[in-house]
Amino acid sequence: MDELSMPPPSVTAPGPPTPPVPLAALLAREELGLRRIAGPADADLLWVHTSEMADPYPYLLGGELLLSAGVLLTDPDRYVARLVEAGAAALGFGVRPVHESVPEALVEACDRHGLPLLEVPPETPFTTIARAVWRLMAEARHRELRRVTRAQQALATAAARPDPVPAVLHQLATHLDGRALLLTATGEELHTAGRHPSPEAAAALARLAGLVTRDRPGAPASATDTAGGTQLSAYALGGEVSSASSRDRSDLRTPTRADRPTQGQARDERRTHAGDEHVTAPPPQPQPQPQPQGERLALALATCRREPGDHTVAGIAVVLLSLLTAPHRGTDAAGRSAALVRLLLGASPAEVAPLLGPEGPWTVVHARRTDGTRADTLTAGALGASLGSTLVDAGYGEGDAVRVLLQEPNAPAPQPGWTLGAATPTPLPALPTADLRAARALAHAEATRTPLATETPATGLASLIPPDRAAAHARTLLAPLTPPLAGTLRCWLSLHGSWDRTAVALAVHRNTVRQRIGRCAELLGMDLNDMDVRTELWFALRQEPPSAP
Repeated sequence: MDELSMPPPSVTAPGPPTPPVPLAALLAREELGLRRIAGPADADLLWVHTSEMADPYPYLLGGELLLSAGVLLTDPDRYVARLVEAGAAALGFGVRPVHESVPEALVEACDRHGLPLLEVPPETPFTTIARAVWRLMAEARHRELRRVTRAQQALATAAARPDPVPAVLHQLATHLDGRALLLTATGEELHTAGRHPSPEAAAALARLAGLVTRDRPGAPASATDTAGGTQLSAYALGGEVSSASSRDRSDLRTPTRADRPTQGQARDERRTHAGDEHVTAPPPQPQPQPQPQGERLALALATCRREPGDHTVAGIAVVLLSLLTAPHRGTDAAGRSAALVRLLLGASPAEVAPLLGPEGPWTVVHARRTDGTRADTLTAGALGASLGSTLVDAGYGEGDAVRVLLQEPNAPAPQPGWTLGAATPTPLPALPTADLRAARALAHAEATRTPLATETPATGLASLIPPDRAAAHARTLLAPLTPPLAGTLRCWLSLHGSWDRTAVALAVHRNTVRQRIGRCAELLGMDLNDMDVRTELWFALRQEPPSAP
């Protein structure tokens, strides 16, 4: 039976989860006693594989150090040719008990086909070699993570400087030991940092920038190329700049902190090929949102070599630069940022409302994934886009609902994969109460397994009583109850006294619901099985929204 010495990757994975191990690093482990006796000295090891099959080709992924004692070795030349065809990185041949020494024909075949051949002494088990490779991979991965972490900290610090864009590019060029450029779609350099590339590389970078900034469906999010031994890459940024501001470089150099709204952009990347370039392209969006007119931007990089972790470091810079250039998208984002700053500085909601758009009622929507998984920021942003709003709170704790604020004429509609609860449109000063109503509506929707539930204010006969008198009566009637008990009673009544559905809505055991309702009946001195009692309590609970239980 052919067995792998380490777990193979997923069939969809483009490469191993850890950086490759240089063959020289493995040979440097003196305790293994390995000796290269044929083939080139340079090779990168991605996996370790042990096989005694006459032709292990079908079981190789490429990049393996294949270990064998030559049990079925009959034709060394064909054996080595098949290993090279499969992409094996090196062959480790164990001497004894099958062979007293490495067959000379095998040595010659490895030299002829360019496959590194290692002699494994009898006292070194194959599992020891596999363990050594794993350890070297772990050490390489640790070094990569430390390098990425240091780069991330440096880039984040640079983004907080008064001149964030050039500062981020400078740190990026330093950590990648190359050239970093912010380019427009036409190849104009807005900011640069690092040593200058060759004219050939500069022209190729401009071409890559034009490729990733094409304003059409299916345009690649990133692209790579090489020119004269220089590694080139370009990444599309989320921000864009108008034609006028692209000529005024100071417009990008010193945006104020209040002008930097956060903005995420989900990308489902896939590998494709375009000529000699390797591009990572997002699938076309079925319903693209209209964007303000402007010139898209790209981050371009030119380095002498590609190290493990370079793509991750570049990705961090792409996110930061997208956020830093986002103020040039239009006035909506700037208005939201200004509103946030004024709220933090003590302004009232009514004072900042004009910055958020035309006056009008607002709708609060609470949402959770129907499969119970927590929604990340990108997923929450996608929900907001589907509902027609960028005012989204993804929540931070486990079980937190996503909250979306809609402004007319947008209205909530059921969304695939989501359970929604919404309050009726309300003026800005009443949003805290609408937030409670939306939370209760979401609990009701989850309990009744409906995709969308809307909680409406009191209407009909209840609306004929003056609100102040109704609220005073409600406070007197419900005074014996604590807010958690009042919330449980309200939820139970809204679900027609169903113990199970109330337990689902409140995320508690049904016995807890029974105990709370029994306690309510005891404190109120009422028979909750009486329909008249339930009606009066429901009327009172609708007047003064209790806190969430």
